[in-house]
Amino acid sequence: MKGLKKSLTKEYLYLDFSHQTEGCILPLHTSVTLFLLSYCDCRIFEVCLVLTKEGTDSSLRDVLSQDIEIQFISRQELPPIVQSCCLPAVMEQPDNFCRAGLAVVLRHIIQKSYETDPSKKEILELLGFKKTCLKACAEVSQWTRLCELTIPLAIENFLRASSEQPAAIPVEILQLEKKLSEPVRVHNDDKLRRQKLKQQKAASVEPAQGAKGHAKSQVRPQEASEEPDPTSQSLELKVAFSKLTVQEGPAVTSKEPSHIRRARASDLPPLEHVFAEGLFFTLADIVLLPCIHHFLVIICKKFSERLTEFPLLASWYQRIQEVPRVKTAASKCGIQFLHLPELLTTPNKPDPQLSEALSGEEQNDPSFIGGPRPTMTKLMEKGIKVMFSPHPCPTWTLDWNSLPAAVSPKEGRMTGDRALRKQQQLNNLVYVVMNQAKRGDRIVDFCSGGGHLGIVLAHVLPSCQVILIENKELSLIRAKKRSDALGLSNIWFIQANMEYFAGMFNIGVALHACGVATDMVIEHCIKTRASFVTCPCCYGFIQNTSKFNFPKSEQFKKTLSYKEHMILCRFADQTAVQLPPQRRLIGKQCMCLVDLDRARAAEEHGYTVQVISMEPESCSPKNNMIVGVPV
Repeated sequence: MKGLKKSLTKEYLYLDFSHQTEGCILPLHTSVTLFLLSYCDCRIFEVCLVLTKEGTDSSLRDVLSQDIEIQFISRQELPPIVQSCCLPAVMEQPDNFCRAGLAVVLRHIIQKSYETDPSKKEILELLGFKKTCLKACAEVSQWTRLCELTIPLAIENFLRASSEQPAAIPVEILQLEKKLSEPVRVHNDDKLRRQKLKQQKAASVEPAQGAKGHAKSQVRPQEASEEPDPTSQSLELKVAFSKLTVQEGPAVTSKEPSHIRRARASDLPPLEHVFAEGLFFTLADIVLLPCIHHFLVIICKKFSERLTEFPLLASWYQRIQEVPRVKTAASKCGIQFLHLPELLTTPNKPDPQLSEALSGEEQNDPSFIGGPRPTMTKLMEKGIKVMFSPHPCPTWTLDWNSLPAAVSPKEGRMTGDRALRKQQQLNNLVYVVMNQAKRGDRIVDFCSGGGHLGIVLAHVLPSCQVILIENKELSLIRAKKRSDALGLSNIWFIQANMEYFAGMFNIGVALHACGVATDMVIEHCIKTRASFVTCPCCYGFIQNTSKFNFPKSEQFKKTLSYKEHMILCRFADQTAVQLPPQRRLIGKQCMCLVDLDRARAAEEHGYTVQVISMEPESCSPKNNMIVGVPV
């Protein structure tokens, strides 16, 4: 087995520590990360606990894994790149590449653990089908946001509040309970549901009844190798635990009966949750376990009568304990599992607290008229017209032929006409930034992708510090290779959602940040009073989120409803070259109006903002620039 292990350079893992409460390390992001390290038996990281106050609690060691060596450092001792990020964070040597944020760091720990010992295939399975578990960033994925941000934070607040007085149950817990009641979808959904129908027929159970929760159908891993009576165990549990014990799942040895084969999909019984994301144990379960454990400790201790409100959550909590190595990892992290009573699953009644939290959808508007023209006419009647600011220098271009090869987009896996158009796009943004930047400025390239914009800026502005922030690891690694080839010393790389970047900067840039990502970049710049140069993209993906409501500006809010604004966004995406000219013109006008709303919103925060059409317009179907400077 030793021969399989690779010798990897140690990386530094930085975790926040604020204080302890009832055996729990806060923030919960730290508890979750330490639990994953124990579960993976991962020792390739130098773990540093970053203290917010001088000194340490002498009882802290009681809830830390004894297998993990931990250093205690102050915030001031963090490397500069890590000081610009929210923790947890991982830093490689040399110290210009950092990964930050819970989901990014946890996925990295899993990948490194597997690289160190490829025999541990069950660790890689934590990333789920197609290795996408918690990969989508919290800005666009409600599930990632629930696991990564809202549940840990809500439970931290609950733990603090309940120490002084009775606390309200977090809405996020109610959302999770509701999610566990929803049918599961998996890649072989139809096959498994037909097997479940066959199982129900064999047991003389009506499909409509299904399995009433899993609390009474627990199975332990050591029992999974036995051949249990199909009437005593749900198909979902057999599938889930057979995979955990590295056995083949339930197989169909003979042709299904005709009444099973011919059953309509709509008549097949739904699959029920075994784990958080469905049938299989994933990283989402790892994240939720420490959070839900500490929530249940308080519930059982102070509000035991309320435990009956969470039968599915309690059942999930019991099943998690039967996953191989979970109890061992938990004990190393000071988690002593509770023994909960069996709870009957009853049909979920809408919780008024949850209903109120989820009632953000706009009511039907009887005066709403579809199509872009009525919406544009409505704006014109209020004096809001399609209007672009003049381009500051439409003919300016970098001398691409004299630049090193690694600066060109062609080095970023682009060729031919596409690389030429990318160069033209870069000309527009680089010109504006070069005319704003001063010596010593810090420039952040948000949603940097392969670094096309950030690398050019770092090369042409050697006296400025350039930071590339990108959620996709492979894109950022490609950018770093190009930067290394150029020998750039004024560039940092941060794999993170932009919410995890907390550093100060002077100029924020973003080339084709999709949907609300553009709005997030502008918001980040406004908070820091930084200038911004953005080129939006994917207007059709714009929608209300936990952070933004559209329209954004007071001027547009007084004129348009959310639905009318969405009409503009949908038609703003219709600017592709293959579309008829008139249709593209309407698309361009809608693009301008959406970006004018963004500009007006920034002006309300004390900015001078221009919406400019890039030159030549053929450089991209999405050829608007929004340029803002704080007054």
